[in-house]
Parts: sequence; C-alpha cells; structure tokens
Amino acid sequence: MKYDYLIVGAGLFGAVFACEVRKRGKSCLVVEKRNHIAGNVYCEDIHGIQVHKYGAHIFHTSDKEIWEYVNQFAEFNHYVNAPIARYKDELYNLPFNMNTFSRMWGIATPKEAQDIIAGQIADLNISEPKNLEEQALSLAGRDVYEKLIKGYTEKQWGRECRDLPAFIIRRLPLRFTYDNNYFNDRFQGIPIGGYTRLVERLLEGVEVRLSTDYLEHRQELDGLADRVVYTGMIDRFYNYSLGVLEYRSVRFETEELEVENYQGNAVVNYTDKEVPYTRIIEHKHFEFGKQPTTVISREYSSEWKKGDEPYYPINDEKNNGLYERYRQLAKKEERIIFGGRLGGYRYYDMDKVIAEALKVCEKEL
Repeated sequence: MKYDYLIVGAGLFGAVFACEVRKRGKSCLVVEKRNHIAGNVYCEDIHGIQVHKYGAHIFHTSDKEIWEYVNQFAEFNHYVNAPIARYKDELYNLPFNMNTFSRMWGIATPKEAQDIIAGQIADLNISEPKNLEEQALSLAGRDVYEKLIKGYTEKQWGRECRDLPAFIIRRLPLRFTYDNNYFNDRFQGIPIGGYTRLVERLLEGVEVRLSTDYLEHRQELDGLADRVVYTGMIDRFYNYSLGVLEYRSVRFETEELEVENYQGNAVVNYTDKEVPYTRIIEHKHFEFGKQPTTVISREYSSEWKKGDEPYYPINDEKNNGLYERYRQLAKKEERIIFGGRLGGYRYYDMDKVIAEALKVCEKEL
C-alpha cells in the first residue's frame, strides 16, 4: 500500500499531524521505535495509577484554541502544579513565593521579603554575572540560591554552578504573593485516564507500527509514502555526519509501595546536593487517587551518550551552531518534514508541540 505520509514517531507532534491529515482525507502510516505510542508523555496503568514513565507532565497553556483542541480528545481534571522543595529537613513551596519567603525568614509581608532579597543582592555587588552562580545570586540573593537553586542545578547539569554559563538562568520567578501555582497559564490540568488515552484518540483510524526503527528500515519505509514527517534526532538522521548534538538525560527508579500516601504531593524536589536524585514523583496525586498502594519514581539527571534517551537539548553556542548546520541540510530535503523536540533540537512545552504540529500541517496542506 502507498501512503500520502509516513510519520516517524508516535509522540504528540506525530500524533497531531497524523490526526489532522487523516481528517483531510490523506492516508498515513506512523512508525515508532518504542513498543508504545505517546512518546515521553506515555502513561502506564499500574493498579489504576497512571504512571508518567518519562517524568511528570502537566498540561498548561494560555492559548484557548490549543486548550479547546486537546479537550476534543480527553477530559482534563483540575490538577494545579504546586511542587515542594526539600532542603535537608526543611520544606519550601515552589515557585519562589511568599510562602517560601515566610518559611525561610519568618516574615509576613512582600516588602519584608523584597527588602531581604534586595539587601543580599546589594551585598554581593555582582554587576556583570560571569557564570550561573553569579547570575542566580544577582537575581535571588544568597539564601534562596544556597538552599533552593545550587544543589538542584548542579545535580541537573552534572557540573558546579560556577562552571555553567550564566544564560541558563535568564530570570528567576520571584512572586510576592501567597500563590503556589507553578504556572501562570490560564488553563491547566491532567487528562483523566492519562496521556496515552489522549494520544490513542488522536491516532484513531491511523495505522501504527510499533518497535519499528525508521532509520534501520529506511529504504523499505521510504518507498511506502510520498512525504516523510520525521520527529527523531536530526543528527542521527544524517548519521551524525557533522557531529553529535548534546543532551542531558534522565533515568528513573520506579517502585510500588504498600502505603496509601508516601509524600503527600505529586512532585517533591530535593535541592541539597547530598541526595543523589533531583526529585520524587508520586503519580497517584496527579489524579487525586485513593488507591491502597502508591507508585513513586526517583528521578536522576545524567550525562547523555549515544544510545541513551535524549531529554533536554543543551542549547549553548556550540550546539546551536551545529544544529544550524544540520538545519541547512534539512532545508534542502524535498520530501522530508522535520518536527518536534528532537527534530528541531529545542525543548517544547506540550501546548507548543501541538501548536507547531498544527502549524506545519496547515502549511503542508
């Protein structure tokens, strides 16, 4: 059979593109190298708990059209992202807000918090931050940096903060209200029943082949369609001919516990460097679960190497320059469309992935 489109990757970008072209009467085949659909938003059902296998995903957007679009395929609950930070035996609310500052300094008013932060910044006398440490200190002062930024960031990046470039932290959200909602977006929630169900709806009526690595069967698969939508790693597509783009990776240790409630919150960040993991996710709290057991995942940041799962592009000057060279190659492709996080070598929130897929589809058709 000949298809109009071969779509490489059954994540959000590929699924939205497939859904839209199918609605317009086009035929498509989706191939996915993993043994499941939904990419990194894949959820596995463990005793009624939707386990986010590749890390916590909270849908949030201020784009009403995107919110209405995803609500065609899933009903969303009213989950609000309000993570907790644990520094040794101290607990703080995130994002940095008046609950954080009140707990840290025993104060009650925004002016008190602003005065403390401004005083600490002035004492440091940093005019031009030369690295991430100086950048964070110049934005938040010493106490917030030492307790809530330094250890967590060093675990995330595997380097000392003073050895990381300042641009990684362009700004820090300091909020002088008692509001623990991490996002400022108008719409927020989790699909009831998990993200896998949402992607299943997007892919209804579309042929999907799992455990199929496009690049290993490229000659055979390319012959099946006139156009290819590729959402994998752009440098791997070109067999790393110009060099290897760098990422940070993440690994998870997931276990089911014979307790009803382990930590009382979906996400707890561990901000001191002595704790090896960056956070613990307790999945049942995303859907306000009442199951008699619980499932937790400890999240470890790690260096990425070829063959590992790529998570976060390292968008520094060197890697962005290399990506631009790959992008110039991609522009010359007449039948290949590159898309998604890996195809575009940039981190996308879920709403932005969907918006980009809709935009590319509209342009294509």
